[in-house]
Amino acid sequence: MDNDSHRVLSDLTKEGSGWYAVFAPQVTDGQITAFPSMDVELVHTFTHKSVVCCVKFSTDGKYLATGCNRTTQIYDIRIGQKICVLEDTQASKTGDLYIRSVCFSPDGQYLATGADDKQIRIWDIAEKRIRTILEGHQQEVYSLDFSRDGRLIVSGSGDCTTRVWDMNEGKINKILTIPEPENIDAGVTSVCISPDGRLVAAGSLDTVVRIWDVQTGQLVERLKGHRDSVYSVAFTPDGYGLVSGSLDKTLKYWDIRPILRGVGGLAPDHLSGSGKPENDQQSEGGGAGEKESQYTKNFTGHKNYVLSVAVSRDGKWVVSGSKDLGVQFWDANTATAQCMLQGHKNSVISIDLSPAGNVLATGSGDWEAKIWRYRTLSSEDTGPYVTSSVCAPAEDNVGALIAALEPLSIISSASPTPDDMDMETLSAAHADHA
Repeated sequence: MDNDSHRVLSDLTKEGSGWYAVFAPQVTDGQITAFPSMDVELVHTFTHKSVVCCVKFSTDGKYLATGCNRTTQIYDIRIGQKICVLEDTQASKTGDLYIRSVCFSPDGQYLATGADDKQIRIWDIAEKRIRTILEGHQQEVYSLDFSRDGRLIVSGSGDCTTRVWDMNEGKINKILTIPEPENIDAGVTSVCISPDGRLVAAGSLDTVVRIWDVQTGQLVERLKGHRDSVYSVAFTPDGYGLVSGSLDKTLKYWDIRPILRGVGGLAPDHLSGSGKPENDQQSEGGGAGEKESQYTKNFTGHKNYVLSVAVSRDGKWVVSGSKDLGVQFWDANTATAQCMLQGHKNSVISIDLSPAGNVLATGSGDWEAKIWRYRTLSSEDTGPYVTSSVCAPAEDNVGALIAALEPLSIISSASPTPDDMDMETLSAAHADHA
């Protein structure tokens, strides 16, 4: 390999203590002609006492909440310090009680947590006490999301329902059910509310992403295209798209503008459902979304389950965490991987991107949460990169360099953590780290 090739390779890899990143080259006519389009660096590592099931930033980006066994932690990411621990001392002491989802209210006063005991706890952060407990789910609560105005909170559970709660009244607003035959498990693994508050999306174990009209509770679409359970969903900042991550190792982008045109008025024929409210419980109407929607972008490259996805505030980046131990940054426009980041010794169960800056949080089965900073590089930037022997290809050709971008198992002498469990043990969502 000549000196120019060595220099290009060194500019495409970066190492830190216990982590490394590989960046995508720009290739023209078989020649690598440009430097990486982005840079990333580790900022903080937060060690926990068990598996980190979930991570979530506050709206202002100043704080990070994490959920693990029995406790929820809040960190000030500016100083890298834990400032609060929330634990329900009245909860049963029998067995584990994993906190599967955490979500700050938009004003930052409250933190919602969803747990294995089927309860949603609304915490007053300043007082470190439970303000309200929302009860009704029949199985574990895997996902939570606040509406931007803070009036509603949506929850998803293994009981095959998505519930909309009124924060002011502290009670249920709507129950969105998924009636399926007993032999089909349609447990809800992930939920999110669109930026304008009009739609709720839910990913399920039965491979389908469902979308409801928040105001009416009517199912307006089923998004079908994944070949295995959907573990994570996220709206794009403009509200026109939805990204989903699945155990089929892929992410998909769905254009939901046709759905938005139908919500609030007469829906197109293939979106209109015949289900009607009954005891304020909404279900899949016969014929709702029977004409399958098509995803417009397919993100491929992970070597194992995709467990979590997020979209940057400017809509330019899609980020994913996987059981392959890696995090991938994708160009949202082209669906091509631009960076493969490995810094955990177990599955990356949960990720989140700060609403206020270019900051990424990752939570893993290795009992750690990490804060990363990333940035887009201009043509003038070269960055302080070093060649990694882990990543460097031995052959002097572009194919070998591209191969180096494939997710690699991190080199570590650490033995498996005591809490190693398989997907069935931790059940449907976010906690697999076998």
